[in-house]
Amino acid sequence: MKSDVQPRSDCVFSNVLDLLGDKWTLLVVRDLMFFGKHEYKEFLASPESIATNILSDRLKKLVIAEIAAEKTHPENKSRKYYYLTEKGKALLPMLIEMARWGAIYLPDLERMQGVYAKLKSDPGKVRAAVLRSLRSWERDHI
Repeated sequence: MKSDVQPRSDCVFSNVLDLLGDKWTLLVVRDLMFFGKHEYKEFLASPESIATNILSDRLKKLVIAEIAAEKTHPENKSRKYYYLTEKGKALLPMLIEMARWGAIYLPDLERMQGVYAKLKSDPGKVRAAVLRSLRSWERDHI
């Protein structure tokens, strides 16, 4: 599914923000990338408590933008799996850099200490592990 929406600006920052610039979209990408969430109910269980209408909208937006894709669940046709496309996986370096920035400027976030430690020791190893995990899920489900 390809989006027919034309960019509003000649500025790359403006256009990326149009796709990813709200909190909820990036949190859905985060859940797909780092927390192995692939079903609607799993996203709803995230600690940030996304509303159902917002979640539906963000998943649809990510699919239209080809950042994520969907597949009918093999056991229940009314459920779907969501997963990152190659375009979505390409956001990994940006998310890692956001976390590295957070390690410097938001160091007191207790839940992030393990991630911060891994990123300080070897960010490349973190990238490889995330991509390996995503591909493993894909082999089993797509």
